[in-house]
Amino acid sequence: MARISIIGTGSWGTALATVLERNQHEVMLWCRRQELADEINNNHTNKNYLENIDLSKNIKATIKKEDTKNSNLFIFAVPSQFLRETAKQFSDIITKDALIVHVVKGIEGTGKLMSEVLKEELQAGVKIAVLAGPNHAEEVAKNLPTATVIASEDELARDSISKLFDTTTFKAYPLEDITGVEVCGAIKNIVAVAMGVCDGLKFGDNAQGSILTLGLSEMSAIAKTLGAKKTTCYGLAGVGDLVATCYSKHSRNRLVGERLAEGKNMSEIQEEMHGMIAEGVKNTKVIYDLMKKQGMETPLITQTYKVLYENLDLKMAISGLLNKI
Repeated sequence: MARISIIGTGSWGTALATVLERNQHEVMLWCRRQELADEINNNHTNKNYLENIDLSKNIKATIKKEDTKNSNLFIFAVPSQFLRETAKQFSDIITKDALIVHVVKGIEGTGKLMSEVLKEELQAGVKIAVLAGPNHAEEVAKNLPTATVIASEDELARDSISKLFDTTTFKAYPLEDITGVEVCGAIKNIVAVAMGVCDGLKFGDNAQGSILTLGLSEMSAIAKTLGAKKTTCYGLAGVGDLVATCYSKHSRNRLVGERLAEGKNMSEIQEEMHGMIAEGVKNTKVIYDLMKKQGMETPLITQTYKVLYENLDLKMAISGLLNKI
């Protein structure tokens, strides 16, 4: 049994707590708000992020970072825009002997991957991994079957962490290509926004298939440019997560696209999402700027950027994408 602290109590952090608790590990959730910690500890629910899910009484929550001391594993499950600040807060708690996993789908505005942010803010020598795959929190919390990858440059770390997570319904596979997993995780959310727009406009299955194909092509090209392995793009963290995110009713990024197609603006959409964050919105600008510096043509990301940040007409954007295929 390991002692595990999960930093962040959104839907994904909470769902992973259920996986680890099923494996009989000691799980502590760190919250920013006392009322949420009280709800988890007293009612054993997290209704704002995981509706209709009863949590085990063995899962505890706290707002005190000191309560996470001496954990064998720390999992960072916060939005990408808050990762650096959060890692700084825990830099004096996390020792170099602890293992680190992040489940953050994004790239910092600086162009740095989330693992690079953690390396800069935590103690030197700490072993960092990323978990990603076709893993919607709502299904994982219900113990529905899925598979995921645990990627790290350190072989012992990725093997050890995979064993901590692995269950009969949550299969965890070790992988070396941490860059590929992180890049794919950021880009698939952008594709999902475009897919949501396409579906919201009732353009049909054929158009969606074409958009998905273009998205996979751009994901593969960008990943290669940033030093990832091609095989990662066609594995669980690449095409697996891409398909799940683009077609699932649980996808927040797809929801953004659907609501844009209904004529709603981003303020209205964010209010509807009750504090949950669609990483694809911010990632679109970050990756658009990054690829522009690289001189790389990325039609899907460019058109999505123009819709989100330059108010490009949605039908013109999708039509423009279909002409690029």
